[in-house]
Amino acid sequence: MDNTSYIEISKKAYRSNIRFLSKVVGENVKISSVVKGNAYGHGYEQIIPIAEEFGINHFSVFSAFEAKQVAKFSSKKTDIMIFGFITNEQLEWVIDNEIEFYIFDLDYLKKASQIASRLNKTAKIHIELETGFKRTGIEPEEFDEMILFIHQNQESFSIMGLCTHFAGAESIANYVRIKSQLLLFKKYHKYFLNNGINPKYLHTSSSSASLIYPETRFNMVRIGIAQYGFWPTPEVLITRNNKYGDKESSLKRVISWKSEIMAIKCVKKGEFVGYGNSFQASKDIKIAIIPVGYNNGYSRSLSNRGHVLIHGKRADVLGVVTMNTISVNITDIKTAEVGDEVILIGNHNKNKITIASFSEMSNYLNYQVLARLPENIPRFVVE
Repeated sequence: MDNTSYIEISKKAYRSNIRFLSKVVGENVKISSVVKGNAYGHGYEQIIPIAEEFGINHFSVFSAFEAKQVAKFSSKKTDIMIFGFITNEQLEWVIDNEIEFYIFDLDYLKKASQIASRLNKTAKIHIELETGFKRTGIEPEEFDEMILFIHQNQESFSIMGLCTHFAGAESIANYVRIKSQLLLFKKYHKYFLNNGINPKYLHTSSSSASLIYPETRFNMVRIGIAQYGFWPTPEVLITRNNKYGDKESSLKRVISWKSEIMAIKCVKKGEFVGYGNSFQASKDIKIAIIPVGYNNGYSRSLSNRGHVLIHGKRADVLGVVTMNTISVNITDIKTAEVGDEVILIGNHNKNKITIASFSEMSNYLNYQVLARLPENIPRFVVE
């Protein structure tokens, strides 16, 4: 092992998730796989080919940089959509390479038209509408000017989509707000249709909305964290369980994170472990040093709180998580030796450490834990 830890990506689990999600959204709804943030920490190089093998041919990212990463590992038949930031300089590459992208203000639309005209290309645009999230999106008072400009420059544009983003579909507390946004989106869509703008796709749903608001799916959904085997929140899982009988195991975790024991030490009663005095041994114990710390994505907030699996048994983190190491209690794991496998996220027999439990221990969301896994950790696809 060249690195101090490694990540395994389960092809079997990913296939199972895509089958489940395809069944949920229906055969006439396209799944756009959201792979921003290095495919939620799973790795572009690993996820893109697997997704394509199982029928995914549309990917969503936040930036032009991420679009280039997807392009590097995808086939020419695959479509890429940028729903976030593109500089003026990058916009030329995006249009020239037929990358789809969001339009969320008029100046941006006009700039895209200029570049498309100069390149003798059509800009593949998705018009993002402001329905109440208040982040990005065309405001209603700008609709008429936008529609007029598109009609005056029809040769510059291919209208790929009309879309919006919901303000927290993962929480029942936002139910009224989501319903209000959906009503506005339908109203605005009708307005665009009546004014000669007929997009190929309508899309509003992230993982959460796709799973619990069937009326928001239209003919395309943007699936992020669910494809990797994680329920967006416990509320989404409970809602699916109550309505359809789905269980936690309906989605299968794709990622496992592993390391190994680098050293073993005996600690006598009264001695401290690691920096400072946050942990003092109340009896004679044995500890293992693991070469993973906050530099590797193992949160410092897991100090004296986290745990790992060694030989299928739980070993608690003792003392402060350092930049490059953690210390764990192996007093009751008598057979533990230097070089033995350590599971940071994953399972061994009936015991497991999930991203959800990892997140709760560190006060992070699933998304944050995954996105903070460094890209330099080697990732391997396993069956």
